[in-house]
Amino acid sequence: MFCPQCGVQYAEPVNYCCQCGASLQQKAVNRSPKKLALSKTDKKIAGVCGGFAEYLDMDPTLVRLIWVIMALCVGWGVVGYLVAWIVMPEAPVQEPASMALSSIPQH
Repeated sequence: MFCPQCGVQYAEPVNYCCQCGASLQQKAVNRSPKKLALSKTDKKIAGVCGGFAEYLDMDPTLVRLIWVIMALCVGWGVVGYLVAWIVMPEAPVQEPASMALSSIPQH
């Protein structure tokens, strides 16, 4: 095992590098891939910018600002927003953990 940031090698598995403090834990491989979808939680009009922000791991306000600048300067922002609104699927509703646990029948 070696640190990808500073290159220090370790004979035994470790969680963090002693030199630089970088995390050496293996990333979860079974993670489902991200899907571009309309945001249910962060929407102002249709959730297009919120969906792009969630997909790109960006701040939704920054995505909205970029979209408005593109709409005003380049001209395709409004048409692109409408196309994205039609084409993008809605995000699946995620049930809160407390609701999921309470819906399990108790015997």
